[in-house]
This record gives sequence, C-alpha cells and structure tokens, in this order.
Amino acid sequence: MNGSFEVASVEETWEVARRLAAELGPGDVVCLEGDLGAGKTTFVQGMAAAMGVGGRVISPTFCLVSEHRGGGRLLVHMDLYRLRGEDDVLSVGWEDYLAEGAVLAVEWPDRAGSLIPANARRVRISAPSGAGERRTIEIA
Repeated sequence: MNGSFEVASVEETWEVARRLAAELGPGDVVCLEGDLGAGKTTFVQGMAAAMGVGGRVISPTFCLVSEHRGGGRLLVHMDLYRLRGEDDVLSVGWEDYLAEGAVLAVEWPDRAGSLIPANARRVRISAPSGAGERRTIEIA
C-alpha cells in the first residue's frame, strides 16, 4: 500500500493504519515522520487494533519503547526523539526485537541512521496550517 491519503478524523487515520498493518509481517519496520502532534501515535493505535492488540496505546516519549502483544504478534512502538544515534538505538533492544519478529513502529527514525532497513515502510503525516483536523498521510 503506497500513496497519499487525506484524513479528517481519528477513525480515518486508524483505517489507513489498519490497511498498512494488514501488509506487515515479522521484522517489518514502519518509520513514522511528522511534527509533534501530527498523529504518529494515533496511526500506531490503528496499527495495533488491526494486529489484535488490546489495551491502550500511548506515546512512548518518556519510556522510549512500548511493547504491545496481541493476535500472536508483537508490536513495538519506539520514540527515538531523545536518542543521539545508532548506539543509543541499539541499547534499547533494536536488534533483539527484530530477531524476535516484532513489527517496529518507529517515531523519529532519523535517529536510527543505517539501522533502518532498505525495505522499511515510510509514513509521513502532515497537517496543513489553519483550522481543522485534516491531515495528509503519505505512505511509501
């Protein structure tokens, strides 16, 4: 699933995320890009629902990594904003999660540098300036 999607609600964001999640397999990495408050965690919530994860999915800004299990799968949500580079990313279990077959949803993926695999899915969420909740989600 590649393309550009205009969404106007949380539910529409979740639907796009669900469609992407249906294509993901063990060890896949999803890079989430966008400004603070753009909707990256909301997107991960939709992925989690599609993967059968129950419970609350919140931003791992302060804990860096959140594990979510459901439907026989592991979704790992990482917020790398406070990390400084690949060594820091490795120290939070990057390689272990991939070896375990987790799906990684990574906010601020630029911090991971060359650790991001070439086949990673890229999700860019942007909100136009001005009123309203419309957002554009670009997936490559």
